[in-house]
Amino acid sequence: MLYSDLAAKQVSLSLDLAVELPKVKGDPVQLQQVLINLLLNGSEAMASMSPDERRLQVCSRKQEPATHEVSVRDNGTGIDPERLEQVFEPFFTSKNQGLGMGLAISRSIAAAHGGRLWASNHPDGGALFQFELPISTEINP
Repeated sequence: MLYSDLAAKQVSLSLDLAVELPKVKGDPVQLQQVLINLLLNGSEAMASMSPDERRLQVCSRKQEPATHEVSVRDNGTGIDPERLEQVFEPFFTSKNQGLGMGLAISRSIAAAHGGRLWASNHPDGGALFQFELPISTEINP
């Protein structure tokens, strides 16, 4: 879905996705929106870098006791540590263009699904956004 956008921005994407994860209960469109927002933000955070350095990584894994975790890491300059929580506030933006609503909405979506979304700086550089969602306890026939 984002292939053409990432290709136009010369961003490479790597996936490290766990296989056979249990299902989560949620609205697939809303959860897709969270992931799209994190990928677009990550690609925009690397706009000033040379194309060969623009890398995004998406990972998924099961966390104990019963959650899925998805992480999106960019290879940019990271986030000022004093602003790690501020980036989730409505209308906060560090971009020339943008409303500053994407991360606030994404955090609300994660919370509405019983999960959470947070940000940190990766020790090797770049920003790391992670969200976790509870594994569904519903039994499907």
